[in-house]
Amino acid sequence: MLTPKEKDALIKKYQIHKDDTGSPEVQVAILTREIAEVQKHLAIHKKDNHSRRGLLKMVGNRRRLLRYLKSEDEKRFEKIADKLKLKV
Repeated sequence: MLTPKEKDALIKKYQIHKDDTGSPEVQVAILTREIAEVQKHLAIHKKDNHSRRGLLKMVGNRRRLLRYLKSEDEKRFEKIADKLKLKV
């Protein structure tokens, strides 16, 4: 789980304009960080199927956001994929 400080730092790093808190780039960045944390948890707790299901939902949500972003503006999509080092 992200702390509010970590979340604010991610928002400031990936926002498009000053008051941006919900653009696809920001949402993808937050989901990517949360996915990484759940993956660390699952490396230790291999039988935690509830967390595994949550991980799959987050991955699907991120994939959906990236697909939307790619269809709307491919330059922004490529920029966020490069920044977050995502395989796309």
